[in-house]
Amino acid sequence: MLSVEDIMTREPYTLGPDNTLLDAAQIMREHHIRHVPVVSSDEAVIGIVSHRDVLAASDSRILHGEEPGKEAYVALSAVMTTPVQTVTESTDLRAAAMHLRKQRLGCLPVVRDGRIVGIISDSDYLEVAITLMEQLEMGEPEEDY
Repeated sequence: MLSVEDIMTREPYTLGPDNTLLDAAQIMREHHIRHVPVVSSDEAVIGIVSHRDVLAASDSRILHGEEPGKEAYVALSAVMTTPVQTVTESTDLRAAAMHLRKQRLGCLPVVRDGRIVGIISDSDYLEVAITLMEQLEMGEPEEDY
């Protein structure tokens, strides 16, 4: 049985509650990610900020590297989503996928002993789907015409 640990992104990029929308936009742009867990000083997940949150709460100039407006200096604690739904490394992969779909979430932080150790997102599941489709295609016999 596959678990979250098998496909999660380890050591995800995180920010603190005092970081700003500009910080979140920059880390998302630089690392091509759409979700940033917000963690306390002891690495406990206290919130999550998505690319959509940044767009909704900020001036679009932030995302294009132009001179930011006052919105850029808004603390993540003011815009982050709380409480955060999380999973553990041993969570069944199918169960986590069903939870993402049912709750309409883009990601789930992965925690161990209350501290973040990874993140699993809908993109991780797309990678699994692509791999499975490639394996199926390789196993199909060629049709004679």
